[in-house]
Amino acid sequence: MKNDTEAAELERALRLPLADDADAASSGERLVTRVAERGLADVAYATVDSPIGELLAASTERGLVRIAFKTERQDDVLNELVVRISPRVVEAPAQLDDVRRELDQYFDGKRREFELPLDWQLSRGFRAEVLRKLIEVPYGETASYAEMAAQAGRPRAYRAAGSACGSNPIPIVVPCHRVLRSGGALGGYGGGLDVKRYLLRLEGVL
Repeated sequence: MKNDTEAAELERALRLPLADDADAASSGERLVTRVAERGLADVAYATVDSPIGELLAASTERGLVRIAFKTERQDDVLNELVVRISPRVVEAPAQLDDVRRELDQYFDGKRREFELPLDWQLSRGFRAEVLRKLIEVPYGETASYAEMAAQAGRPRAYRAAGSACGSNPIPIVVPCHRVLRSGGALGGYGGGLDVKRYLLRLEGVL
């Protein structure tokens, strides 16, 4: 009962606006730390600087669940996490240290494979099957939407495979940028074609 009461109190506190001064900021940081330490936050998120712009990354106890590009509104992404996962979403940069470290290594050309645990709960059905197969496309190589559809068990569903790539909740780490149209055209990309080109050049494809 005590834990339930404390959780409720912390949730209420998280919803209260803080004054714009150093003491309030410090109180807010302590509150977030308490929430994270006691396991009362279901989703932790943080912003991550990168050569392609600021990213928003979010994790659950299962693993990395979301990466959002700068083209996505942060409020919309956080609302998606609240609606689809849990209302207990807290900004907790320390919880994303491993994510930030591996992304930094990737963008510095020092990492070819991510070792982060992943939480797949934002993907369902055939789309989830396609995204899981994407992990098997090696660094510096590409596949077509038709090939991804075939690997996911539905060879004719190349349009659905393209849709799965377009709605990938964990881009970069789940490398949908490595999927091209048959014939080699770039196709689409959630972060924009300039970002897709950048990632492919980084990996030596273009």
